[in-house]
Amino acid sequence: MCGLEPLDRLLAALRRCCLSLPDRRSGTNTQYEMADFGLAAFSVFFMQSPSFLEHQRHLATGQGRSNCETLFGMTKIPGDSQIRAKLDSIEPSQFHPMFTDVIDELQRSSGIDQFRRLNDHVLIAIDGTQYHSSAKVNCSQCSTRRHGNGKTEYHHGMLAATLVAPGHNRVVPLIPEFIVPQDGHEKQDCESQAAQRWLAAHGPRYAPLRPVYLGDDLFSRQPICEAVLAAGGHFLFVCKPASHPTIEEYRAGIGLDELIQRVKRGRDWFIYRYRWMCEVPLRGDAEAMSVNWLVVEITNAAGKLTYRNSFVTDLPVDRDTVVELAACGRARWKIENESFNTLKNQGYNLGHNFGHGKRNLSAVLATLNLLAFACHTVCDLAAPLWRVAAEKSGTRKRFFEHLRSITVFLVFPGWDDLLETLAFVTPPPRPP
Repeated sequence: MCGLEPLDRLLAALRRCCLSLPDRRSGTNTQYEMADFGLAAFSVFFMQSPSFLEHQRHLATGQGRSNCETLFGMTKIPGDSQIRAKLDSIEPSQFHPMFTDVIDELQRSSGIDQFRRLNDHVLIAIDGTQYHSSAKVNCSQCSTRRHGNGKTEYHHGMLAATLVAPGHNRVVPLIPEFIVPQDGHEKQDCESQAAQRWLAAHGPRYAPLRPVYLGDDLFSRQPICEAVLAAGGHFLFVCKPASHPTIEEYRAGIGLDELIQRVKRGRDWFIYRYRWMCEVPLRGDAEAMSVNWLVVEITNAAGKLTYRNSFVTDLPVDRDTVVELAACGRARWKIENESFNTLKNQGYNLGHNFGHGKRNLSAVLATLNLLAFACHTVCDLAAPLWRVAAEKSGTRKRFFEHLRSITVFLVFPGWDDLLETLAFVTPPPRPP
């Protein structure tokens, strides 16, 4: 059985990234040593281990060769405190090329096609999330929050960008933008500022995918909409009536185009009512950009309203497109459900403090965690042997438990040997 080429290529790409890591603490560039630190940290998240120390002990099985070497390409096994010390000075951007390799693998395997919607566009949901909070542990990159009792809370956050699609249960994390104090700014950083930085820095990188950016009402403001267009993308943002009075004034004054559908979900029937209007000003001044607006309302058989939301977009809205546009707009929730929830509660332990550091450690570890998640998604979509081994385990949680458990006792020559063993294709190797 074969089909692990995507994983092999991704791990090779990660090693290339790690080989370029500078050793700023000593002023020298000891490439192989620094590569070991980056690979060791990544392997913690890839194996979904809850602790650095426990993970290092597990992978150091056997004498001579170990799973650290055969599975992740390390030349030696650094200690957990060494990893934290060495990676603290590394910029998270050192790992950004790896996100491009993830997209390349999805394109090579046609896995990207599962994310195509709206006539060959892809959907990128953007949203902020917090991944560290403490009343004591802090660094220069922390944001702060003052509580009513006078105590200060230190926290880290990031603007996440994630490839999503309605009707598809997989998501792909993209390059993050960290919410950190900005030089020359008195006010604290925020999601909207991080979104504009992300679009300027990374939007052109993803423009060939023909992206449509999804987001909540915070992003349906003219500066961010203009930043999306400038980056070669399109937008489909939530638009709440209370925050867009100009649109509400226009809506109240005209008869709206309407489409009504009766939809069966399970045993129950629902009425979907779509309305839309085109070329309306986003805000109430002479410099306002024109947008297209749509709303979807869902009522059950008893006539009770179960869902309502409205969106603004630069894409054409008409009877042929409004249904899919509404479905895609609603898919923004997947960044919460399939991304943030998975990262924090389904094995990746994003909210756990693996190491805070004094400069960049917290952001570097969060970046490697996102990369591990992205690599797992590629394997789910493009590596048949990975899928078979995961299916044999029954649940995702049990699959990673098996990965960690079996590598405690046995050294595998490579990932194909490990996964073929978990898939019951070949017997396990004899212990060293």
